[in-house]
Amino acid sequence: MELPLKLKLPRRNRKINRSLGGNIAMFGFLAVVGAFMALPLVYAINNAFKPLDEIFLFPPRLFVRNPTMDNFADLFQLLGDSWVPFSRYIFNTVFITGMGIIGHVLLASAAAYPLAKHNFPGRGPMFQVVVLSLMFTPAVTAIPNYMIMSWLGLVNTYWAIIIPAFAYSLGLYLMKQFMEQIPDALLEAAKIDGASEYRIFWSIVMPNVKPAWMTLIILLFQMLWGADNSSFIYSEALKTLNYAANQIVLGGIARAGVGAAVALMLMSVPITVFIFSQSQIIETMATSGMKE
Repeated sequence: MELPLKLKLPRRNRKINRSLGGNIAMFGFLAVVGAFMALPLVYAINNAFKPLDEIFLFPPRLFVRNPTMDNFADLFQLLGDSWVPFSRYIFNTVFITGMGIIGHVLLASAAAYPLAKHNFPGRGPMFQVVVLSLMFTPAVTAIPNYMIMSWLGLVNTYWAIIIPAFAYSLGLYLMKQFMEQIPDALLEAAKIDGASEYRIFWSIVMPNVKPAWMTLIILLFQMLWGADNSSFIYSEALKTLNYAANQIVLGGIARAGVGAAVALMLMSVPITVFIFSQSQIIETMATSGMKE
């Protein structure tokens, strides 16, 4: 008598069995957390349109009762009365931010590629130095940066801000960790086909790590856009938009409404950039733990 053979069927992925009530409870919890996290942004937006009597009202109100555009009108009037044109502050900020981002992304990517895909003497200690440098905050490195820029004769120039941005160690760490996920077999196949190291870097490695350098662009944009830079730049014609706006806020209590408009104006650009590129950050976080 023959025994029936037992066939091993592949196991199907089990679906999470959650009831309708559980879905509603989860959605409600996430909605409450999301609303709580949005409160600072909502408060900043409403503050920019509040008249002075509502700004100093106690207890403070979250939403504006009598919205007004006087804060923005006063802001642009103060900026227009400055002997340096407002467009000059915008150009300085955009130039410093753009050059710092482009230079650092290229430098960090070029340095991360050999650390991730090549074996050479001192590779381990070099990367350990990069990891240790993550422990130092910008406040700790401010004085050494100033001394180096002074020795190079770059104080009171754009490059006093741009060159230190090239040495942003988090970017090098991020690019190196992401490049390690690229299969070595893919690079070996390109070498067999006759591709040079530069061709492999530009045509294979960089397109595959696009989420990483897009995330790096966002991080650097937020850092450089909001930088004051008054310790390195003294000339008023070279100052950034953030410095000019902060000088307006220091005018006293009468400029509290203008200060709220300044805060909204400065935060709107980084938030807009983040909204349009958040998918790249999510993809970076989702694949950061994957291995070959």
